[in-house]
Amino acid sequence: MSTYDRVADLPLRIEGYDLEGLVQDVSSDFERKTTIIRLRGDGEEGLGEDVVYDAVDHEIAQRAGPVLDVAGDWTMRSFSEHLAGLQLFAEPAQRDVSQLYRVWAYESAALDLALRQAGEPLHAVLDREPQPLTFVVSLRLGEPPSLEPVTRRLARYPTLRFKLDPTVSWDDELIAGLLSTGAVDSVDFKGLYVGTIVDQPADPALYTRVIEAFPDAWIEDPKLTPEIDALLAPHRERITWDANIHSIEDIEALPFAPRMVNLKPSRLGAIKPLFDAYDYAEQRAIGAYGGGQFELGVGRGQIQYLASIFHPDTPNDTSPSGFHVMDPPPGLPSSPLAPAPSATGFRWG
Repeated sequence: MSTYDRVADLPLRIEGYDLEGLVQDVSSDFERKTTIIRLRGDGEEGLGEDVVYDAVDHEIAQRAGPVLDVAGDWTMRSFSEHLAGLQLFAEPAQRDVSQLYRVWAYESAALDLALRQAGEPLHAVLDREPQPLTFVVSLRLGEPPSLEPVTRRLARYPTLRFKLDPTVSWDDELIAGLLSTGAVDSVDFKGLYVGTIVDQPADPALYTRVIEAFPDAWIEDPKLTPEIDALLAPHRERITWDANIHSIEDIEALPFAPRMVNLKPSRLGAIKPLFDAYDYAEQRAIGAYGGGQFELGVGRGQIQYLASIFHPDTPNDTSPSGFHVMDPPPGLPSSPLAPAPSATGFRWG
């Protein structure tokens, strides 16, 4: 039985839903907005989080309110098929990938509701036991870049591990400072983004400095120009992929067989392609780790829950959301996170 088949025929009754907006300034120096989806049925509530990045898309949806035709008796499979035929954006989304993010919001809420109506937690239905969850903190170091965001967090949380975004302004002094912390697990070159605030040019000098300074770090999303491809050829075992992974077909289309990929739930969209990708990676001995989208609410716990049952020991970019802010407060949990699945449903903590 596939992983998806274990949840596909869960009964689901939806009587209505509500939307709740969340907002927070986050460490990447922008105001993050998300929308909580609250599906209701049979005295239960199922929650999901819309992680579309453009604030205007949230504002339009929140003003419109609960206008989607989702009420009825379904299974998870039939609800997914129905959702695929709905117009989820009242106006065209700012970017194509936002469609997947919004599908994930409604399908994760539906899965939570179906499991609560069944009186079961996700891990029991999947016959998988949650494990302590390893995580890293994803961070940019500003412009001009500074070691201070890392050292400030390490002063309060000395065992933290990081996934950092190198930029062309990283110099030898900064890299030496980062190396001295011993806390860098991954470097994300953001080489596959186009037209965003995090785009990075394919700079061979930067790649050389970083991959030589951190010989054990994972290398995420390099831009494989002919020169950089040759430069990274001896390091392919530690190259991982994230921004281009929306499906199994995307994994198969990679320029070489990967050792590790980021299976980011919201980027794969619906439950079926996500669960099928978990099965695909496991069957082919491809490592996986999870990633988030600066979730502000229940969505963060949901990606932690999935990571805890599918890939708990990898460098999951699923730190508690308290680490998102510029100055994380004291008292946040350290890695690994203790398992905290809800008694029923698809929630964590």
